[in-house]
Amino acid sequence: MIYACILAGGIGSRMGSEKPKQYINIGGKPIILHTAEKFCMCSEFRQILILCPEDWMEYTEGLIRKHIGEDSRIRILPGGETRNDTIQNAIAYIESIGELDEDTVVVTHDAVRPFVTYRIIKENIEAAAEYGACDTVIPATDTIVESQSGDIISAIPDRAVLYQGQTPQSFKAIKLRELYHSLTEDEKSILTDAAKIFVMKNLPVKLVRGENSNIKITYPYDLTVAESLLKGE
Repeated sequence: MIYACILAGGIGSRMGSEKPKQYINIGGKPIILHTAEKFCMCSEFRQILILCPEDWMEYTEGLIRKHIGEDSRIRILPGGETRNDTIQNAIAYIESIGELDEDTVVVTHDAVRPFVTYRIIKENIEAAAEYGACDTVIPATDTIVESQSGDIISAIPDRAVLYQGQTPQSFKAIKLRELYHSLTEDEKSILTDAAKIFVMKNLPVKLVRGENSNIKITYPYDLTVAESLLKGE
């Protein structure tokens, strides 16, 4: 079984908005709806799990009913304290309905990346099924500067081997859960995403080619870019 996990648990503090950024409008409707619609177009998914702050679950359900309708595949679930806790909530739900096995794949995606394409989603599903884990990336276009002190350059890595991470990130669900629970609390504290769990355990993570347009809406400026992209679509 293949499950979409739309991660909408953040509060969007960098956006400076009173509401979580996934509920800010672009093109006349909340960002989270644009994202959910992309996954609803994919027949491969057994269910589409939207994990959001508990206080926003009822609001999210109302948005789905109003704009998408009664799609029986959509489930609204509470997010966790961290990104990885949220993903574990999704896996626990899948287990609770008796559909978690060695072949179950979770396609995890930021709710605030509304321009993901079907091609990216499909290639994530295929890569996760074959390799057990995959990450969506684009080649780094800017020179990346490393500074250990924050004041002086300590290294300039070769840009030719560097990539910028996007989402989806997709995994065999049982393997992801097993690896996550094998981490120490110190190891969990340095996680920035789920793919890093596999890297820390020296397991392969397949690269899936992303798109420059698959932006994450984080800052107010990104809203302007998103509106322009919508007009282009």
